[in-house]
Amino acid sequence: MFIKQISVFLENHNGALRELTELLGKGGIDLLALSVADTQNFGIIRIIVSSEQTDTAMLALRDNGYVAKINHVICAEVPDRPLGLCELLSLIEKAGLSVEYMYSFLRASKGSDEAHMILRLSDGKKAVELFQMKNVKMLSQKDVDAL
Repeated sequence: MFIKQISVFLENHNGALRELTELLGKGGIDLLALSVADTQNFGIIRIIVSSEQTDTAMLALRDNGYVAKINHVICAEVPDRPLGLCELLSLIEKAGLSVEYMYSFLRASKGSDEAHMILRLSDGKKAVELFQMKNVKMLSQKDVDAL
């Protein structure tokens, strides 16, 4: 059970992130989640948008000279309490998987005691099978769109 994530390579200069978010915002794109990983020369911006806005966002990015691609990631629920994330990471570790990257999801279900984590793991298919077997709830693209 995967959701779509847009990864954007961004030159590391003053105002670059603002310019990116301004472009998407003026295009009516609502950012549901965002992560920034940077090095000295460039950054990788990872964003989640609703499925109905993915193509529009990709077109706007490419038309404005950005290098962007779609990746498939997992959105898993973890208990929103101390050790909630640690328990999920323990499952991942015991299965011999590694976390390539992870970030929190900005929106949560109303009335939920769960947090949402976006995960890219060393073997996504194996992770989905593990999470299903261990009853870790994963959000579908439809679930994410509804938040």
